[in-house]
Amino acid sequence: MKNKPKIYIVIPAYNEENSISGVIKDLKKHNYHNIIVVDDGSTDNTLKIARQAGTIVVRHPINLGQGAALRTGMDLALDLGVDLIVTFDADGQHMAKDINKLIKPVISNEVDIALGSRFLDHSSNTPWLKKVLLKIGVILVFLMYGIMLSDTHNGLKAISRQAAQKISIESHGMEHASEIIGKIKVNRIKFREIPVTIRYSKYSIKKGQRISNSLNIFIKMLTKWFIK
Repeated sequence: MKNKPKIYIVIPAYNEENSISGVIKDLKKHNYHNIIVVDDGSTDNTLKIARQAGTIVVRHPINLGQGAALRTGMDLALDLGVDLIVTFDADGQHMAKDINKLIKPVISNEVDIALGSRFLDHSSNTPWLKKVLLKIGVILVFLMYGIMLSDTHNGLKAISRQAAQKISIESHGMEHASEIIGKIKVNRIKFREIPVTIRYSKYSIKKGQRISNSLNIFIKMLTKWFIK
């Protein structure tokens, strides 16, 4: 990859008016200015705030799900000639300072995708129930695809252009995370996990997945796997 790759940050957002401004400011503070916000049918001021912050904004007229929003953002980034895509959550859990270490092995062509992990160090204040659910996801993904990761549902990723062209997300919902791992396996994409910090606040925990939603995600993961 060239020394100064064209990097785009892709942020799927649904009703994130309380956090999106801070997320964008943090990214720009760390000199990431090519930002695509995909407003996934928000009913609050997410769209307005993202536009006022000077990002590229794409809007879904209705809420389709995070997987669909990521695909829209990644497809647009590819159309704009991106070399490296960083996927980034809108709820304030991710830290822009982690991006640099995430993109390094991709820029140096050591891997084609770097996967953020909150479990490779002890910097994340992961609630115990969340940790249990995430570890169940790790086991399921290993059984489905034979890839053992420490964190399979982390939204912070760095993806080369070549890898992004091979990963065309089909899942509309949160099960897109396991789909991406499946496509890494099928396409033999070189990958590495990188330690990143996930910040849990009252807001992000409230916005996070309930147990019932997590069970629905696991069911969808298994259904897609059995069908294929």
